Order: sequence, then C-alpha cells, then structure tokens
Amino acid sequence: MKILITGNMGYIGPVVTANLRQAYPNAYLIGYDMGYFAASLTHPSFLPENQLDQQIFGDVRTFDPTVLAGVDKVIYLAAISNDAMGNRYESVTYDINYKAAIQIAKQAKMAGASSFVFASSCSMYGKADDAAKTEQSQLNPLTAYAKSKVNAERDLEPLASENFNITCLRFATACGMSPRLRLDLVLNDFVAGAVSSGKIKILSDGSPWRPLIHIKDMARAINWAINRPSSNGGEFLAVNAGSSKWNYQVIDLAKAVSLAIQGVQVEINKNAAPDERSYKVNFELFEKLAPDAQPICNLAETIQELYDGLIAMEFDNINFHNSPFMRLRILNSLQEKSHLDETLNWTFRPSVKKTNESILVF
Repeated sequence: MKILITGNMGYIGPVVTANLRQAYPNAYLIGYDMGYFAASLTHPSFLPENQLDQQIFGDVRTFDPTVLAGVDKVIYLAAISNDAMGNRYESVTYDINYKAAIQIAKQAKMAGASSFVFASSCSMYGKADDAAKTEQSQLNPLTAYAKSKVNAERDLEPLASENFNITCLRFATACGMSPRLRLDLVLNDFVAGAVSSGKIKILSDGSPWRPLIHIKDMARAINWAINRPSSNGGEFLAVNAGSSKWNYQVIDLAKAVSLAIQGVQVEINKNAAPDERSYKVNFELFEKLAPDAQPICNLAETIQELYDGLIAMEFDNINFHNSPFMRLRILNSLQEKSHLDETLNWTFRPSVKKTNESILVF
C-alpha cells in the first residue's frame, strides 16, 4: 500500500504519520509539504518525518502528478489552517484549501488511487442556534477558511465514483500535544496561558460553543476513512468527525484547565463583541459508520498531556502569542525576513515556481 499525505509537516500530520506507520508497517508513506512550520518542533526524540519512506518539499498549488504513481490513498491535510491566517491570506487560502484539493483529487483519480480523504471542518456551520448541527444542517461559513472547506466539499462530491471513494471529515476543533505544536487553538491556548503566566485570558464573553477533538482521534478517523468501502456511507461522504461528549462552551474549557492546574486565574473580556463562531455538533452519523474509530481521549487527560508537554519543554513564554507556535506569527515572520513572498512562495528557491519540489528519501 502506498499513501500520500499532503500537509504532513503541520500540527496534525506527524500524529497521522505515526498512526499509519504503526497500523501499516510495510506501507510506503510519502509526505508532501512546503515546510512553513517544519521548525515548530516540541523537542521530540526524533524527526517525525523519519517515519516516512519519502518526504517531498513541494507546493500543492503546483503539484506534480507523477508523485501519484502507484499511490493507493491520498490524505489531504494541506491548508491555511485557521481564521486569522485565512483573513490575512485570503486568496492563498482558497488556492490551497480548495482549488489545489480539487486538482489533486482529479489527478489521484486519473492515476488509479482508490480513496481520497479531505480534512474538512465543523467551522462551516458558523453561527448556529442551540440545536447540534448534523450533516444535513444549513451551512453558514463566516470566514475564508470555512468557506474554502465548503467549496472543496461541493466540488469533490462529483468526483467520487465506484472506484474512487471520497471522504470529507468535518473535524471538530483540534487539540492536544504534537511533535509540532500549535497554540492558536482554544484549549492549547488556555493551557499555554496557565503554564506560562498562571492566567487564562478569554477574548470573548466565554459563551460560544466549540466541539473539540484530540489529534490522536483525528488520526484514527483518517485511518478509518482511507479504508472505508462505498457500502459504508456511499462513494462520497461528508461526515462530522468527533464526539457529542466534546461539545463545550469556551468558559467551561477555561474552568476545566483552571481546575487541573492549581493557582490559575480566568479572565473574561466582558466588553468583547459577540463571537458569532458558535456551534454545537451532532456526531451520531460518525458513531454509526465508524464504531471502531470513535474518539477515545478525554478532556482531563488532554489538558494533563498538554501541561506535561509544555513543562518538559520548559515553556515559560508569557508572550506566547508571539511565539513560533502561532501559525500566523510564523508566516508573518518569514515574510518579514523576505523568505516568503505575498503568495507564500519561498523566495530563495526561484525554481519553486516551475517544479516546486525537492525530495528526501529516507
């Protein structure tokens, strides 16, 4: 079995790679990534990419379809991956999250791949009422990031066929420790604040709802999806991926962290404008279709894992919102140093616009 993972050098990718390597020790695993966040390591004992057979440094926007030779399954993680980055790099967000995903799916189908898994998002539900959103609920994307996911799902659906299954996993908000950490995620942010300053600062009034999922459980869902037969959900499937037990209000997440870490103060911005990104999600379809891939992590363990990981890193950056673990900060810094241009192409590799590819074979 040959598996291609785009966007493998981000926050989720190293955990997905580890899951696949353990599940399929003889599989040929290929990573494909621009390497924007390659240096955001949390001092792991080895480079996550050592678990791959091949690492390609390339841009999904100029993807070389010859990479797909012999590939059975494609996992599309590549993305400008949050609202702040989407707002700053809106056109790039559409190009990477949407247009490139469609192009690579078409190329994968032509090359004979059997399945394509797209990392989608529950953020497409946007502002919602109190009812937990199902896959049939009206979509209300509020940001460029969420809109890119909606567009991608729409244009992926007609590509599915008898021999080419497509699964769009509408993931809840990611959390948990990773060899490449992100702190621009709500739970990770709260634990980082608790560790570095003893304070959790909630930028809203704390009332918005968020569904969460641990990245280990995301990896388990992806592993299920690459092998899902069309008899289980259809040739095309868009499904909420997470657990109904993990629907939380932001204030409750902050309180959970403050209970787990002694001496932490919670500060709420009572004057903040309402955060319209609020939604609860129903995960019953995922539970029905993937009984053996249900989330197994819990909130208390996730908080402890993040705490232990940050302590092991000797993390004490009170101004962690300016740290290398904030994705927008990294992109801005690379631009300020003239390493990236406005379209997020590397400036020191002029050939990148032609082939956009260099390869490491391990």
